[in-house]
Amino acid sequence: MFDMFKKIGKVLKKAFTPITIILIPHSSNRTIRLHLPSIGIIAIIAIWLVFSISALSAAVDRARYQGMKARLNYYAGQIKDIKGTVNTLKAAEAELVNLLSSKSRDKVLEKVSNEPEDMGSVDMDAIRKEVQERLKSVSEFKDYLRQQKDIYVSTPKGWPIDGRITSPFGYRTNPINGGPEFHSGVDIANLKGTPIRATADGIVSYEGWKGGDGRLVVLEDGYGYSTVYAHTSQNLVHTGQKIKRGDIIAYVGSTGNATGPHVHYEVWKDGKPTNPLPFIEAR
Repeated sequence: MFDMFKKIGKVLKKAFTPITIILIPHSSNRTIRLHLPSIGIIAIIAIWLVFSISALSAAVDRARYQGMKARLNYYAGQIKDIKGTVNTLKAAEAELVNLLSSKSRDKVLEKVSNEPEDMGSVDMDAIRKEVQERLKSVSEFKDYLRQQKDIYVSTPKGWPIDGRITSPFGYRTNPINGGPEFHSGVDIANLKGTPIRATADGIVSYEGWKGGDGRLVVLEDGYGYSTVYAHTSQNLVHTGQKIKRGDIIAYVGSTGNATGPHVHYEVWKDGKPTNPLPFIEAR
């Protein structure tokens, strides 16, 4: 126990060791010296990184939205053209019905001779080809929207539980043994038994006990995403089960190496852990 406190003391001492930053203004020969603790500089860099990642994520989302909006406008014009084609067909149909209502050959010919230009303006082969092209375009757009929806429901979004983050993503001091370690997720604290909800659609790839993580659930969400929910008190799902975003998959616990009830939440992309915070704060 004494060794652990000694190690913690050394870490804290290093964290609060002051670093001097010297600023040399171009307009003056006088230098400015700033004395900041190491932990303060690390905190500033971490905050800057979080805001930069959030801003980049927002810019990417805006670009995707603008692209989708442009496609929607394009296909709205396509559908408008289809309506015009349909109206032309309806007019031609009405004209043919009018002709067929005639009781004799002479009456039919009389009506044809009265409106020769309208009858000549309908090119059925051209209309048929145009309708086929429009339908193909609409079908391609539906496929695009389905793909975008699949990506949307597979991308983690929101909080798995209500609570507060007690340990962020990144390097930290292990709360159990006091040693340095890389924390591959975020810890969100709440009362034992709090429902844990899936943050994306997916399939349960693992459910059970895994060493220091205790009882956990792993979801394969698709498009390179997977999510992990660890230290649960009880799991409500089984391997191979399909899950929807918002489904309750487990309850908060403190199984494994945990100092209190919380959920250890991870987001993986293409086989690598990534900071869950931008996904948690996604709008």
